[in-house]
Amino acid sequence: MGQKAIKLELIEWLKKLNDIDTLNYLKAVKDSSFGNKNWWNDLAEEQRLGIQRGIQDIDENRIVSHTEVNKKYGL
Repeated sequence: MGQKAIKLELIEWLKKLNDIDTLNYLKAVKDSSFGNKNWWNDLAEEQRLGIQRGIQDIDENRIVSHTEVNKKYGL
């Protein structure tokens, strides 16, 4: 199916869609994927600091592998 056909199919589907949760989800996808919007700027300061701490932990080799966690907790 070509790009134009997919777009037309989606347009027809959207015209009939009444589920507000799905519509809100699709709007969020649209808003996040268009333009030069940088999601980093939408994060709270606490979230940015947490990400930066995680990156620093990785850089300083303060990490535990998924396998090690599974072994430790019997997963």
